[in-house]
Amino acid sequence: MKDKLKLLDYWRERYPKKFPSENAIFSKVKKGDKIFIGTGCGEPQYLVSALVKFVEKHPKAVLDAELMQVWTLGVAPWKDDRFDYNIRHNSFFIGDDTRDTVNAGLADYTPIFLSRVPELLKDRVIDIDVAMFQGSMPDKNGFISLGISVDITKAAIESADMTIAQLNPRMPRVHGDTFVHIKDIDYAVYKEQELIEYIPQAPGHISQRIGKYVARIIEDGDTIQLGYGSLPNAILANIVDKKNIGIHTELLTDSMIDLIEKGVINNSKKSIDRGKTVAAFCMGSTETYDYIDDNPGIEFKEISYTNNPLVIAEIDDMTAINAALQVDLTGQSTSESIGSQFYSGIGGHADFMRGANLSKNGKTILVLESTAKNETISRIVPFLDSGAGVTLNRGDINYIVTEFGTAYLHGRNIRERAMDIIAIAHPKFRAELIEKAKELNLIYKDQAYIPGKRGEYPEHLETIRESTSGMILNFRPVKINDEPLIKDFFYSLSDKSFQRRFMSSNKEMPHSRRQDFVVIDYTKELTLLACIEVSGKEVVVGMGQIFKHPGGKIGEVSFAVRDDYQNQHIATDMLSYLTEIAISDDMEGFTAEVLVENKPMLRVFEKMGFDIEKKVENGTYEILMKFDDWKDERKN
Repeated sequence: MKDKLKLLDYWRERYPKKFPSENAIFSKVKKGDKIFIGTGCGEPQYLVSALVKFVEKHPKAVLDAELMQVWTLGVAPWKDDRFDYNIRHNSFFIGDDTRDTVNAGLADYTPIFLSRVPELLKDRVIDIDVAMFQGSMPDKNGFISLGISVDITKAAIESADMTIAQLNPRMPRVHGDTFVHIKDIDYAVYKEQELIEYIPQAPGHISQRIGKYVARIIEDGDTIQLGYGSLPNAILANIVDKKNIGIHTELLTDSMIDLIEKGVINNSKKSIDRGKTVAAFCMGSTETYDYIDDNPGIEFKEISYTNNPLVIAEIDDMTAINAALQVDLTGQSTSESIGSQFYSGIGGHADFMRGANLSKNGKTILVLESTAKNETISRIVPFLDSGAGVTLNRGDINYIVTEFGTAYLHGRNIRERAMDIIAIAHPKFRAELIEKAKELNLIYKDQAYIPGKRGEYPEHLETIRESTSGMILNFRPVKINDEPLIKDFFYSLSDKSFQRRFMSSNKEMPHSRRQDFVVIDYTKELTLLACIEVSGKEVVVGMGQIFKHPGGKIGEVSFAVRDDYQNQHIATDMLSYLTEIAISDDMEGFTAEVLVENKPMLRVFEKMGFDIEKKVENGTYEILMKFDDWKDERKN
């Protein structure tokens, strides 16, 4: 600290005119000036407070000034009615401190992709008369680091007619495009002050469920971008088992630093900026600010670089993850407004999603809780509310994730995506959404749905297993939106396989028949799919069913496997898991009908190791397989 103060004294002696009194500095602010203030946790709180004090003492000296920011977390003088004639706020992003005033017409919001703001300032489309920012102490060469807030601050400094720096020894010296020289600023004020900390709420159970689903999409070696809050933190907490993750983001957070320290994030696979965590600004704790101080593994760059879709597109395996306020059944979303009420802003949301869409193997993931206001409002709606800003259009989103699962939209038609999105809505709103989707001709007019407990998806039955043949199989119950998968599976079967499974030569499976396989009462029956991933696409290679007899103790079981995946023990693994499910449900056995000619299927039953009773009628084995032996072994 002493060394920093000695250096400051040196620069004061060399540039004495840059260190006048605060009163002298603010007296140079003119009526009608546009005043830029540094972003978020990097806000120069002391300078803003000093400006407010100056206005209080000289109320006619500063009139009709416009304070411009990306986002404020600190001092908010525009909220005080006393300053209505002195200061009006104009924000590129709406936060908690500006939301009410913007919607009341007492402050302004400028909607724009954040990546374009530096260009807006440098081209003087928006003139900046005064730029107030916070930086580190000047080093021996005279360079001041903008520390935790580079974003548009660098462009504002370069564009402003007058620049005022708050030199704070607590501001970290961050590598990258963060430096300005003391000779290039007009005025400096020394003030040691704690930086603003941003500590979001701990993730709740809904955020954790969403994080779990998102973690399934993120792959080893991906480069990711996330926003702020408890939901991104939950996502990061669920990827601790991933390897070689990269970071190219607008915002750096505590949770990202935690994964860097754990070795999960090492940036080793990035196709650009390899080995570097790249961000534009930081909102976090003092510990995070200390960690990034003089850390060569972390670089902050101007937002015109971090958020540039063309730069993002150069990053292979780029995964952009952003939150929404509302999504409709066609795949449009808003993150900036609730109806006509402004809530946040475009921000970097669209920049990253569109850049990731252009990336080789890139992915875009939109996350949201399915409801709002204590489950009284569905965030998934037939169409966006009137007046809502369409932040992402129908082609921007690959995945939508709620606490009820994942909808994959890329390449899906309107009917398919509507059903996929309904399947991840809150169960209490699904019937209503289906009826509205029918009315709007988005889905089949005869689309069935089973409400309540009977239609509640049994997620606990999902499991990933390595088959006897070494194949990785995802066993899961069928969902209401699985009709396209079921269709592909049925028509992949040969005539012989179809007849053996359904005992019919009529290989017609229209929608009216297919939906009987996906719209089911889970309390009475189960359709289980065996899925694999082929070129990023889910493919059904096997299907098994249990239909409970009256009383629920015995069930009729059946299964089928795609012809091109037969003889790989999938049927054996399928029946084995169906048996586990039945026994855990306190069932006592299975019945089945097997054509006498279907020796392979008969052998599958025999391999289960249970006593099997069978008799032949009309060329068909009627089988009874009881679980008594297995239950007796469990008791012993």
